[in-house]
Amino acid sequence: MRLTLLLILPLLQSFEAPGQEQAVGHPVPTRILTLDSCVNVFSPARIESTKAGYQYWFVGKDFLDGRTLKMSVVAPHTATHPPHSHPEDEFFFVLEGEAEFLLAGESRVVEGFASFYCPPDVPHGIRNAGDVPLKYLVIKRYPNTGGGRK
Repeated sequence: MRLTLLLILPLLQSFEAPGQEQAVGHPVPTRILTLDSCVNVFSPARIESTKAGYQYWFVGKDFLDGRTLKMSVVAPHTATHPPHSHPEDEFFFVLEGEAEFLLAGESRVVEGFASFYCPPDVPHGIRNAGDVPLKYLVIKRYPNTGGGRK
């Protein structure tokens, strides 16, 4: 949980006072953020199943301005989906297990506490290359979809 909080806080620290613009030109949410609204403790009741395991949204698409933090757990020797590309860049951070990172036709196998940056519009993927569940965080910014909390 402490690691989760350490990773979430930098996402929130880039905000300026309500009504100002962030450096990237997105409006800052006008609602008041409190410690209660900014802390999300893992709850098995809120996991979402995937074909290879499950995911858990610590910061959902609608919480702020499209920035997200998600944990994925993937069964041994599987992937949630094949390599793909999209207009947003993306970061992966391996918490536990052995991951194979795929980027533009190349691959590299890593263990826990490794990160992976995926530039926009470049084919990429991640799969479990080990014999135990793979746990990793995904940090991504989607187009702004509103102001609710997922």
